[in-house]
Amino acid sequence: MSAPVFLASDLDGPELTLDGPEGRHAASVRRLRAGERVDLTDGAGSVAECVVREALKDALRLDVLRRYEVEAPKPRLAVVQGLPKGDRGELAVEMMTEAGVDVIVPWSAARSITQWKGDKVAKALGRWRATAREAGKQARRFHLPEVTEPATTARVERLLADAALGLVLHEESAEPLSGVALPAGGDIVIVVGPEGGVSDEELARFRAAKAVPVLLGPTILRTSTAGVAAASVLLSRTGRW
Repeated sequence: MSAPVFLASDLDGPELTLDGPEGRHAASVRRLRAGERVDLTDGAGSVAECVVREALKDALRLDVLRRYEVEAPKPRLAVVQGLPKGDRGELAVEMMTEAGVDVIVPWSAARSITQWKGDKVAKALGRWRATAREAGKQARRFHLPEVTEPATTARVERLLADAALGLVLHEESAEPLSGVALPAGGDIVIVVGPEGGVSDEELARFRAAKAVPVLLGPTILRTSTAGVAAASVLLSRTGRW
């Protein structure tokens, strides 16, 4: 069984103390005990392999066995996710994090039923980021995905224009995602529309930003599952899987 992963900001020294919310979860929920293995990461590639020396009420004292750095995977894959309704946003974030998506961009699309406004922005973004953090630990990711601030359509245009390859999932496209030519390097950005899909105006603007409309498959997926399905195709084709 793989060692559980916890987040820590300080990985220096031969001995570490895991406290705070992470230590409380490890000691009182996971009930880890002396002699058990754990891995600590800062979420940016640094890893400390540890063994529990002492379990306290809400913290662990750890001995460091070794440290190492994990390189960030390439090419970097970003998914622009049209805001879904209900809790399907967190589901999309969870699955994309587990699959290996590097950047998740919440997008207030024209046809998004849900709109983040006012106090909703910080709360909803906090839920997405917390979901990515927990899913990343579960998946033993030592580079956690970035969940950006909500993007406008203009911001999505810039992301597509700056990418080595920009893609838009669209049910009327004749070009399959599985056959699109991939760049030798650089970022890949793929846009997933909300429940109502990408509007004609948005598609025209994304085309102007050199994005390629692509067909994911013969069936229509929910917005919450289309991102992870598209990411799976791309991660496999780039050799990251």
